[in-house]
Amino acid sequence: MKTKRLTVAQATIEFLKNQYVERDGVQNKFFAGCFGIFGHGNVAGIGQALHQNPDFPYYVVRNEQGMVHTAAAFAKVKNRLQTFACTTSIGPGATNMITAAAGATINRIPVLLLPGDIFATRQVAPVLQQLESAQTQDISVNDCFKPISKYWDRINRPEQLITALPEVMRVLTSPAETGAVTLSIPQDVQAEAYNFPITLFEKRIWYIGRPEPDTTLLKKAITLIKNSKKPLIIAGGGTIYSDATESLKLLVENTGIPVTETYAGKGSLPYDNPHNLGAMGVTGTPGAIEIAKDADVVIGIGTRYSDFTTISKSAFQNPNVQFININVAEFDSFKHGALPLVGDAKVVLEGLNKALSTYKVEEQYKQKVADLNSSWDAFVSGIYSEKNETPAFQGEVIGAINNFAGEKDIVLCAAGSLPGDLHKLWRTTHPKGFHLEYGYSCMGYEIAGGLGAKMASPESDIYVMVGDGSYLMMSQEIVTAIQERVKMTIVLLNNDGYSSIGSLSNAVGTEGFGTYYRYRNEQTQQLDGGLLPIDYAANAASMGAYVIKAKNVSELKDALKEAKTIDRTTLIYIDVDRKKGVPGFTWWDVAIAEVSEKDAVKESLKTYQENKKSQKYYM
Repeated sequence: MKTKRLTVAQATIEFLKNQYVERDGVQNKFFAGCFGIFGHGNVAGIGQALHQNPDFPYYVVRNEQGMVHTAAAFAKVKNRLQTFACTTSIGPGATNMITAAAGATINRIPVLLLPGDIFATRQVAPVLQQLESAQTQDISVNDCFKPISKYWDRINRPEQLITALPEVMRVLTSPAETGAVTLSIPQDVQAEAYNFPITLFEKRIWYIGRPEPDTTLLKKAITLIKNSKKPLIIAGGGTIYSDATESLKLLVENTGIPVTETYAGKGSLPYDNPHNLGAMGVTGTPGAIEIAKDADVVIGIGTRYSDFTTISKSAFQNPNVQFININVAEFDSFKHGALPLVGDAKVVLEGLNKALSTYKVEEQYKQKVADLNSSWDAFVSGIYSEKNETPAFQGEVIGAINNFAGEKDIVLCAAGSLPGDLHKLWRTTHPKGFHLEYGYSCMGYEIAGGLGAKMASPESDIYVMVGDGSYLMMSQEIVTAIQERVKMTIVLLNNDGYSSIGSLSNAVGTEGFGTYYRYRNEQTQQLDGGLLPIDYAANAASMGAYVIKAKNVSELKDALKEAKTIDRTTLIYIDVDRKKGVPGFTWWDVAIAEVSEKDAVKESLKTYQENKKSQKYYM
């Protein structure tokens, strides 16, 4: 057997750069490169290997959590067919990735983590940044990645790499099993040489198949749909990842079955398709909520049914409701006691299109859905209409950006009150136009994610919408965007604190406590003094961004035009009124204190207990 003598780190990079994926006859490299920050745990190993492999691009980033967000956003735009590796040193560099790694796994997005680890030899233990245990020596902080990784391994001997790397790829490229994958490599092992079989480094193609569901179950599903009077489709992210949006459009236009969209599934249908009821769930439209309540058959496509989608298990009130779940992951397909169609969304929809060629919903039901679509669009137009208030109204800010953005541009957001407003209001025209990380609702994703989205789709303009709270958590990747000459437009909406949780705090009776950015009051010893003088514009400019300030929506529109002409990442700053929000149309289960001295809490508890009565188990 022919061999090639390489260090473990060199072998890892040599392997990764020769991995390809193919779906529907289209082939591409799976890894676009590596993000990283070097420390003593990886600089002499993975760092040295990257240095001698310039054909595997390396990108210096500013925050370990941020780089995993960037990789995840890139993979999301690429429909999970391409991603990045992320390397860190041992200790804090590694654990900084945990938050974003959890987000990748929750959202079913492939990202490879290569954290350094403590010495396998243990001779010099405890090394700098090592976690010691009195119970075992076979532990490090990298064990924290185990519950959030879809595959986890530690390479203590060079030859272990030979069997570990194919497993890494098996999981990363699996539509059903993908998520964060952690390959922990001790720093001494990274530098250790071994005669690896040369076949390990040959080009390998991982074929992304389109599995078909069980034929018996498919027939049962077809019968259920044909017998239904008020069927409803919930389009999740799997609809888009499978590239099944055209098949979905054909199905709904032939049958008249209405569609609602999750955060990840928004864009599955154009907003103006008369069968599209828009956002589903807690942040849903009135039409989606109304139709879901009475639906007799719910067809979930690529959704994991989060509590936001199900309105905390109270969305579906028809006592005879039945679920059909189309999902490539068996785990998700069985949720809600559903008839599970385990298979690729596009393949299943193509099968349903053939089988339901003569099925149509009743004309009255179809017309009701179209009317609900039209009335909601009129409502959005009202929100979008220019009022030019100071401070601005967040809904109007969304409208200005939506109206300005091009058909192929992308809006990106993650946490706070913006996601809910965007979910309801943003008028999507193509499947990738709406990019929300809401499986984990991770503050700090926005700017790092915008960088990844732009790298994945350089032909699109990226509009990152971020609140001041998320901006303060993680804005450092502005520097990386400047470094790599990656242009995105960041719209920073300042509401002096945590507006979303402030509203929730008011709803549960705690009066916005702890959600404003204010000085501590010497008299009350509470954070109810004057507002903090934070200069976000100066901060962004210090990192190299071009900065424009807008006082109102009229100036915002001018700023968007100016930003379009700038050749580097641009930040537009605007104040918004946190007390004026886009209305919500349903509740969300957030437990209320059962005992309180506050009347507001007591009243909230009464409303909460009443809402709890609508919750159901779907068996």
